[in-house]
Amino acid sequence: MTRDVVVVGTSVANIASVLAALRRAGTRPVVSLDPVEVDRAEHVVLPGVGAFGAGMEAIARAGLTEALAGRVAAGRPLLAVCLGLQLLAEGSEESPGVRGLGVLPGIARRYGAAVRVPQLGWNRVWPVEGARVIEPGSAYFANSYRMESIPPGWSGATAEYGGPFVAALERGAVVACQFHPELSGAWGAALIRRWLEMEGAC
Repeated sequence: MTRDVVVVGTSVANIASVLAALRRAGTRPVVSLDPVEVDRAEHVVLPGVGAFGAGMEAIARAGLTEALAGRVAAGRPLLAVCLGLQLLAEGSEESPGVRGLGVLPGIARRYGAAVRVPQLGWNRVWPVEGARVIEPGSAYFANSYRMESIPPGWSGATAEYGGPFVAALERGAVVACQFHPELSGAWGAALIRRWLEMEGAC
C-alpha cells in the first residue's frame, strides 16, 4: 500500500507517533496546515493531544474549519485521533464558549468524580452494529473528556470508564477514535490499514 496522507499540523498534536504509524503502514505522510492541501488530499489525519480551545484556535487560525467540516459532511477519508474526535463536536466542557467544528451533535464532557482523571492506559473497545473499521480489541487511551453516546447516523464503538462512553465513531470513510490507534500495537496498526483502504463516502 502506497498512499499520500496529509496530517493536520496543529501545535497541539502528537505528530511524531502518528507519522511513524502511517509510515509503517506504507504511506507517505506529509504535515500541512494548507486548507487546499487538506481539501484535495486522498486521506487526512486530524491528531490531537492537549486542550480543546487551543486545538480549535489552531484550526481557525489556519483557515481549516471549512475544509475539515466539509470532509466529514461528504464522508471523505478522515481519521480523527483523541482530541481530534472531540474537535468534531459542537463544543467541550474543557473550553466553555469555544465552538467546535459542529459536525457531531453534542459536547465532550469530563469524566465523573468516581474515576481517576485522566484515563491513562489500555481499555477494551466494543464495536456496535454497523461498524466496519473498528473491531473488538484493546486500545490505549489518554483522555479526561469524552462523548457520552454515539449520535444518530453514526456507527462506532464504546468502552467503559465510570460508565459507557464513545470509544470511536464511523460514518462513510470518516473514523474518529477517542483512543490512540498509533499507540495501540498490532490492533491499532490493523485499524489504520483498514481506514487507509477506504475511498470516499460509503
